[in-house]
Amino acid sequence: MKALVAAARPFPPDTAFAVNEIACTDPACPGIETVILIIEPGAKTRACKIPKPLDEVMEQDIVEALGS
Repeated sequence: MKALVAAARPFPPDTAFAVNEIACTDPACPGIETVILIIEPGAKTRACKIPKPLDEVMEQDIVEALGS
């Protein structure tokens, strides 16, 4: 999954990624969602959320979440 995120758009070479599936308890959440953290050197960490479980995430979901 991290490789798909890294390939979705150009990132600085030292960028780190974390991909996690979480259970959101907020009633406005979809229940299970995938959160992608983008940790770029010298920039604020950015979180992108995809409203589906990790095993259902497709490449297009990542591209849309990153705003590419």
